Amino acid sequence: MSSEVSARRDAKKLVRSPSGLRMVPEHRAFGSPFGLEEPQWVPDKEADQASEVPGQYHLAMGLQACCDPLGKCRRCMQCDAKFDFLTRKHHCRRCGKCFCDRCCSQKVPLRRMCFVDPVRQCAECALVSLKEAEFYDKQLKVLLSGATFLVTFGNSEKPETMTCRLSNNQRYLFLDGDSHYEIEIVHISTVQILTEGFPPGGGNARATGMFLQYTVPGTEGVTQLKLTVVEDVTVGRRQAVAWLVAMHKAAKLLYESRDQ
Repeated sequence: MSSEVSARRDAKKLVRSPSGLRMVPEHRAFGSPFGLEEPQWVPDKEADQASEVPGQYHLAMGLQACCDPLGKCRRCMQCDAKFDFLTRKHHCRRCGKCFCDRCCSQKVPLRRMCFVDPVRQCAECALVSLKEAEFYDKQLKVLLSGATFLVTFGNSEKPETMTCRLSNNQRYLFLDGDSHYEIEIVHISTVQILTEGFPPGGGNARATGMFLQYTVPGTEGVTQLKLTVVEDVTVGRRQAVAWLVAMHKAAKLLYESRDQ
């Protein structure tokens, strides 16, 4: 990968949206596969309803109890409090729904939408975002640092010792050894942690590796590879197991982004 192409992939820009400042990729195609799109807000005035693009997803559909015939949100979608001069309405930046201040008072980081500062979210969304923060604060760093595995491609019987890590723009899985491979994260279809046995006295099964399936653009069928933890280095094994756990969490975020 040339340095020019790499720089283009990692370039970012600061933009202002109705929800706040966001640091987004300069080219949309190079966005993180774990990211989420900003939701369309439930209209809080008639002009919003009139400007809605036909066929665009609209959060107020099926929520007529909270909206008047013109689609204007008139009650909190959590506690049903009526909006007036004293009870102001607020939009959750994650789900786009209307809430009163009591039901939407938390400001929480929302990194999957690239917000620079913590943003207002309803209680349910804030809880989800706080759980995701652990991935960005801890597990993403593990994926970027990488770990060493025995890597087996397809039906090959000879594994190769390789370092596996996530690219800085989070779009590729790099595998480096005697050879170099790049797997685009969005083309991964299956992620399965491989385990064996249970420790004496109970507890969790022991992670030994990971099975991945992915597609290669321009080819038919599915390619598979197996990552096996190297057992003879204690420190390396701990790092490899932590990487497997982080990759499993990343796969869950990836599937959520696809289903949005």
